[in-house]
Amino acid sequence: MKKTALITGILGQDGPYLAKFLIRRDYKVYGLIRRYSNPNFENLDYLGITSKVEYVEGDMTDESSLLNLIRLLRPNEVYNLAAQSFVGSSFEQAKLTTEVNSLGPLYLLNAIKLFSPTTKFYQASTSEMFGLQHTNGYQDEKTPFHPRSPYGVSKVYAYWITVNFREAYGLFACNGILFNHESPIRGLQFVTRKITDGVAKIKYGLAKELRLGNLDAKRDWGFAGDYVEAMYLMLQQENPDDYVVGTGENHSVEEFVQLAFKYADIKDWKKYIVIDPQFKRPSEVPNLKANPKKAFEKLGWRPKISFQELVKMMVEADLKRIKKTAES
Repeated sequence: MKKTALITGILGQDGPYLAKFLIRRDYKVYGLIRRYSNPNFENLDYLGITSKVEYVEGDMTDESSLLNLIRLLRPNEVYNLAAQSFVGSSFEQAKLTTEVNSLGPLYLLNAIKLFSPTTKFYQASTSEMFGLQHTNGYQDEKTPFHPRSPYGVSKVYAYWITVNFREAYGLFACNGILFNHESPIRGLQFVTRKITDGVAKIKYGLAKELRLGNLDAKRDWGFAGDYVEAMYLMLQQENPDDYVVGTGENHSVEEFVQLAFKYADIKDWKKYIVIDPQFKRPSEVPNLKANPKKAFEKLGWRPKISFQELVKMMVEADLKRIKKTAES
């Protein structure tokens, strides 16, 4: 029989990449969606797998729907990728962020405990949990958490409730502490995609400027398509554990901007940039850089796409998309 996997957040960035990865390994993939009047399958369409996923209805804030879903499906694996994941919005929507990001994982874990205790569970944790670090070094599995946003705080709860269910009930439950990972289907509200989309619009005369916040912030950026393999590998181990996933190098927002303009063949990038205070967070995270040694050694995982290749990939995809718009 085929292995089965339930992916929450199937309409986001990571969900489609993970679904494609699992389908290639002969999984039957269920994708959790809310009851939209018009669900947006654009990201799944981009990867050509929309019709290959079976969609099931549920809501991360509705425990009864998740209980019923796990009871009916009893999947081999659950990948919880659903979240209110935009850090900036979490300051304005702290309650919603908490309900989805903190209580959602609790509801799923409780459903697994009650109805499908052999199901393996993956929780999408984040480098934003580390937040303010008084060092320019690396963050690894032993680095203390100091979240600087409601998003980061909500993810810390989800991290520890996953550990708690693993230790208290013997569930196979893992946290993947993923550092920033991007792709051509990253949401337009995220700074990397905002940059590549903005550069493409400038290239084709649809915009004259790109408004950004903090150019000095440094992040460990990788490709989402690489990172979903690490998620999968965590659930194939003999014992459950938590892993930091990243490249081990970081780059500033300014570096990302410079490369994006370079790959679009636009000179003098500075004349197009406007620093807008509205895009600065109430509390910033200045520097994040992974130490992925444990994932490298225990999972045998390595990122395949470099930072430069990632920026080029995203710029080229947005140039192609915007060119169609400009010509229509």
